[in-house]
Amino acid sequence: MPTIRRFRESDRSDVAEICLKTGNGGADATGMHGSDDLLADIFALPYVDFEPELTFVVDTGTRASGYVVAAADTRAFVDRYRREWLPAFERKYARLAPSAILEMGRDPERMMIAELDEYPAHLHIDLLPELQGQGVGRGLIRALLAALHGRGVPGVHLGVSPQNTGARAFYHRLGFRPLPSDSGAGSLLGIRTDAVV
Repeated sequence: MPTIRRFRESDRSDVAEICLKTGNGGADATGMHGSDDLLADIFALPYVDFEPELTFVVDTGTRASGYVVAAADTRAFVDRYRREWLPAFERKYARLAPSAILEMGRDPERMMIAELDEYPAHLHIDLLPELQGQGVGRGLIRALLAALHGRGVPGVHLGVSPQNTGARAFYHRLGFRPLPSDSGAGSLLGIRTDAVV
């Protein structure tokens, strides 16, 4: 039976692999971006390093097979990412061919949405396909919301691809709603941390 627990440093490689194996709209992104490290170096590992207390994993008994990562204060995260993460990121990927994903890694300011006063936190969540539909995604979100609420964070937001209809349906069921600055595609969603999910 899968259990949800806080991140341990020994989960780091599992988190990176999950990010890769779900990085193509929920499917495997292996071989898609010039480096199989790239997605995790943008969407998972900075969070693990900067705020491990806001990382929760699904433990299947042998490994982590799902996770949620978050930044409690997006403004502070962007600043820290630019100062502490980006220099090594630039060195690591200096020879990688330009791409939209690579540019996301180079542009942390893209996270500065208009609603940061009400929804200062943001998150990323990924589950391997064999865990989906078992309620563990809801459990991860519940654990994160409780941790954020306990720190006095009023709301959390996330971005989701308009094409990822399964993920959008999942977030809608939990109570995430489009934010005012959303493009109309339902790709920028938020929820209060005191929500019951």
